[in-house]
Amino acid sequence: MKIPLGIHVGERLSLEQTYWQAEFADQNGFESVWVAEGRLARDGIVPAAIIASRTRHVKIGTGVVNNKSRNAALMAVTFKTLDEVAPGRAILGIGAWWEPLATKVGQPLVKPIASMREYITVLQSFFRNELVDFEGDFVQMRGVRFDSMYRENKPVDIPIYIGAVGPKMLELAGEISDGVHMDFLLPPSYLVGANAAIERGLAKRTDGKTSIDLTQIVSCSINDDDPQEAIDACKAFLTLYLCQQPHIAEHCGVERELVDRLQEIAGWPATPEDIKRAMQLVPNSLVQNVTACGSTDDAFEKLMSYHEAGVRSPIISTLGDKEQTLTRLAQAAKA
Repeated sequence: MKIPLGIHVGERLSLEQTYWQAEFADQNGFESVWVAEGRLARDGIVPAAIIASRTRHVKIGTGVVNNKSRNAALMAVTFKTLDEVAPGRAILGIGAWWEPLATKVGQPLVKPIASMREYITVLQSFFRNELVDFEGDFVQMRGVRFDSMYRENKPVDIPIYIGAVGPKMLELAGEISDGVHMDFLLPPSYLVGANAAIERGLAKRTDGKTSIDLTQIVSCSINDDDPQEAIDACKAFLTLYLCQQPHIAEHCGVERELVDRLQEIAGWPATPEDIKRAMQLVPNSLVQNVTACGSTDDAFEKLMSYHEAGVRSPIISTLGDKEQTLTRLAQAAKA
């Protein structure tokens, strides 16, 4: 491929579509498949395990699970198990949960940087097969380790990617993680500040590492017969995100006034009809700034712009005509 590509799969896809996309990726030279877990719609671990058992080459990442709903020891064992299913192919993509969902389920975001640092520190100790004693404000471990009775307990090589957007979390990723898995709906221009934050973190490392990986989810929709239809598919998704996760607005250049107007039309939880009405306020130019949509040439050119801005591997999230989008981008990447 001209650039390494991955695929993002989540609850917008049926399970049938999820497995088809993963198998397509495995057979067509894609580097990775990332399984989303965000809304209270579908767990990320179960599909990741099934994908691992049905593929042979692609890496399988979570894009992303959160550091609140699973105890750190259980998370470590979960990925140790995934590595048994797909040796050397598992990636732990992890992020802070998002508001207002975190508060709604009794896990409000408190000091997300500090809690992420503790959680990853403990995970890395487990993966090194160490005895873990840790007394933090958010994570406590008292003399625990991998403890299989029937086979040798050994270190496991599980890269940890932080799902980061803000500068402080990006800096933490540069300091302690193996990579950054950036979110949807950030323009290529955002990478200037993001890379600077990662570099500040790298300067603090004590393990001698001088770089980390950078992947980014990019919403993609292609319709060569009707490019506007593809743009509208991404427009609906952007509108939903602005209504329900408005923190993304400041990062993708959307004024607060527009977010307020959208939220007046589409509250929580928004219906598809609400989103259809609200999206009329969102201009094409905004959509095309933060997604790869329209014709095949338009979409692939936008993926290249992310790559040139510093994203080593853009991760395709298909919208609209999902099969056309994925197959056309695969062809463009190989041409």
